[in-house]
Amino acid sequence: MSRAVSSTPPRLAVVGNPGNRRVALFQDAVRAAGLPPARTVSWLDVLRGEAVFLPGETVRIDSPGEDAGVERLLRGVDDPTRVEGSARWYARFTSAVREVARAAAEAGAVLLDDPGDIAVLFDKRLCHGVLDAAAVPVPPSPTSGPAAPPVRGWADVRGLMADHRMPRVFVKPAHGSSASGVLAVETARPGRVRATTSVERDPAGRLHNSLRVRRLTTEREVAAIIDALAPDGLHIERWLPKASQRGRVADLRVVVVDGRATHAVVRTSHSPMTNLHLGGARGDLDEVRAAVEAAGGSWSAALAVCERAGAAFPDTLCVGVDLLPAIGWRRFAVGEVNAFGDLLPRLTGLPGSGAEGLDTHAAQVAAVLNRARNHRVSAAS
Repeated sequence: MSRAVSSTPPRLAVVGNPGNRRVALFQDAVRAAGLPPARTVSWLDVLRGEAVFLPGETVRIDSPGEDAGVERLLRGVDDPTRVEGSARWYARFTSAVREVARAAAEAGAVLLDDPGDIAVLFDKRLCHGVLDAAAVPVPPSPTSGPAAPPVRGWADVRGLMADHRMPRVFVKPAHGSSASGVLAVETARPGRVRATTSVERDPAGRLHNSLRVRRLTTEREVAAIIDALAPDGLHIERWLPKASQRGRVADLRVVVVDGRATHAVVRTSHSPMTNLHLGGARGDLDEVRAAVEAAGGSWSAALAVCERAGAAFPDTLCVGVDLLPAIGWRRFAVGEVNAFGDLLPRLTGLPGSGAEGLDTHAAQVAAVLNRARNHRVSAAS
């Protein structure tokens, strides 16, 4: 005889910045599912040690970005365009996430995002190592994994490029996001170095993010920026030539929810950085599918690569995977996996994904409800 099981839907809470578009989109999805509004726990309260969780809540951890006060507490600078301070940001952010987990567990609440996963996802060196160990195809890297030697500046970058025969690399802040501080570096011949980046140096030598992608044409310029970034930690990857669509280089952001690739968007650009806020544009997904199949590849296999990447973080409900198509559209590698890679408003689910007609946030709410139903069925049997 089975015991009675409550049919009460989950009570949701979200750790985020009140009024932020991410929180608003999640609340829209919660409301569309017929659920009571998610209770918002502000990042400011978390960072002040004042966050409170309730018994039985299901808690989503969202991005702390786009709030000047939160950024000031995490990074320790007043100017949100500053690039430096990412190591401090990482230490304070991951500490705050662990505090969320502690407070939630003490209250009897359940997290949708694992603190250990988040710590790895926000360290590109660790994330690359985890993906490589899981047999996910990734660009070759001399800085992958916890045992890799630190990169102390441009001299180390030049040495690693030479030792590993990598004339073209991406140099990335270990804890950056949204292409902040990234340089696409290439050596055409001895003594000739150039780079593409959105980083700008002010007259005092401080680094700032810019919405303008620019070219550095001398080794002195490249070295100065990399030397300034190095104290916060750097990750180096081989620059893989990517496929193109209509004369623009292309890659994809694929959202994986509860193990399924549910949403995908094509990003194209004339520069190596395809981020939409840096002038990238959305491409045509139907054309990508057709190109993959025409080349003898498999679109479902490409999505399976993203699902393997998501499976490397099994205790986190949703990740965004940056999928890099090689020239010819037959092979794919994973560039990065993002903890908060679901900000794709109005994008609906892929055919056959189970998220048809749902945006990325609605797909996550549906996954939470499905987990709750499965739990009730399991408890009743």
